[in-house]
Amino acid sequence: MIPSMNVVRQYESIREELDQAALEVLHSGSYILGESVERFQTAFADYCGTKYAIGVGNGTDALVIALRACGVKAGDEVITTAMSFFSTAESIAAVGAIPVFVDCTSDTYLMDTAQIEEKITEKTKAIIPVHLYGQCADMDVICSIAQKYKLKVIEDAAQAAGADYKGKKAGSMGDAGCISFFPTKNLGAAGDGGMIITSDEAIYKQCMALRVHGSGMNGYFTYGLQKGTDISQSEVDFNGNLPKYFNFVVGYNSRLDALQASILNVKLDYLDGWNERRRQIAAMYNEKITNQLVKKPFIAEYNTHIYYVYLLVTEKRDKLRKYLEDCGISSGVYFPVPLHLQKVFENLKYKKGDFPNAENIAENSLVIPMFPELTDEEIQSVIKTVNSYKG
Repeated sequence: MIPSMNVVRQYESIREELDQAALEVLHSGSYILGESVERFQTAFADYCGTKYAIGVGNGTDALVIALRACGVKAGDEVITTAMSFFSTAESIAAVGAIPVFVDCTSDTYLMDTAQIEEKITEKTKAIIPVHLYGQCADMDVICSIAQKYKLKVIEDAAQAAGADYKGKKAGSMGDAGCISFFPTKNLGAAGDGGMIITSDEAIYKQCMALRVHGSGMNGYFTYGLQKGTDISQSEVDFNGNLPKYFNFVVGYNSRLDALQASILNVKLDYLDGWNERRRQIAAMYNEKITNQLVKKPFIAEYNTHIYYVYLLVTEKRDKLRKYLEDCGISSGVYFPVPLHLQKVFENLKYKKGDFPNAENIAENSLVIPMFPELTDEEIQSVIKTVNSYKG
């Protein structure tokens, strides 16, 4: 079976470097935050072109913490796309806010920016565009709307580490950007991990506090910000105790492990090369898949797509999945239920037909094998099999 993703092959390709990095952490005895996390935060911020990066436990935590750092609270509304992984909307609900959905476009499957303004109310506080499948949403339009209505923009770049929009890295264009390092991502850890990137010092300090129980000087800063107090004129006396025992706001226990950071430090140097290989594979798919029963990805002219997945759209999707499986090719569905139709959000009163493009993608799309270590022989086998599908 040709897998749709395979993390073991990537490990094998740089095994010695990864093993050495992991052993260095194990021998150091410093497993929580510490030097390897700081080093990766600095390197990743430099890579993305932001001033700051804050390592957290996972991509979902990144969204939750970023929302809070941007001042989103219970009763607020946050506009996002109906086509994404559940955590995009889950994070909004987790801070007590209300997700307000717009449809995706019929070509890129990204947030339909033409629908945003009509959804803005006096309760709207932020927009979360999703850089889906490895391609960026139209950030110029989104940021322009946000500026007009004084809204925060939090980029969900969980699937887009290394993607470019008009020369800018995914996650670097809004008030904050959120990355996932889930093992199958383009930049994947050996477990969970996430990152918030920003160039806003106040957002940075709040995120730093919220990831460690709202403690220390960053917690004190966050407390002052929430209370409207001028904290620059005073300091906290910890009386020789560890700052982590002094808590000023309710936060989270969400820290990027040193072990994961050490692995990501190694992999970051390879990310651009891996993404380029993904584009090469996609170029072969784009050129040589000729079956008229499937629709191939559309890439917006301003984007550098890094193909977290390669999506095909076809009627009778499950029939194609079964055909591929019978021919020894794995496939997957990203995602079978659009966010507005998830059972947990039934109280929001959305119904089938509200967002037809998102519903079409949920019902009729699948992903075929896409990861840098695919062999040319495997790629040709996938192409041949897709082309031989008769429907």
